[in-house]
Amino acid sequence: MRYDATVIDPTVPPSGTGCVECDEVGGWWLHLRRCASCGHIGCCDNSPAQHATAHAAVTGHPVIRSFEPGEDWFWDYRTDSFMHGPPLAPPLHHPLDQPVPGPRGRVPADWRSRLNP
Repeated sequence: MRYDATVIDPTVPPSGTGCVECDEVGGWWLHLRRCASCGHIGCCDNSPAQHATAHAAVTGHPVIRSFEPGEDWFWDYRTDSFMHGPPLAPPLHHPLDQPVPGPRGRVPADWRSRLNP
């Protein structure tokens, strides 16, 4: 399988087990996304802060991969479409005991009303 090595680095590990920016400020997320260029973990667009998309906009890193268990899809912001990509360095998802939404202890009771459509 061929892929654009200028935007996907399959050797870089993820930056952690949760959204980098949400963890810094005590926020929470619905789902997690992994930058295929640098491994940055950010929250999805349904999450209140949308850090994965913000990371792509600031850095120019155009491809993300789901960081959810059982999901292996890639998304290309340049084409607004799913794409195929290579196997990435492990871990491929957040810990199985990490709840969705997460992380444990920081999700408000009314979280559903705070999601972006």
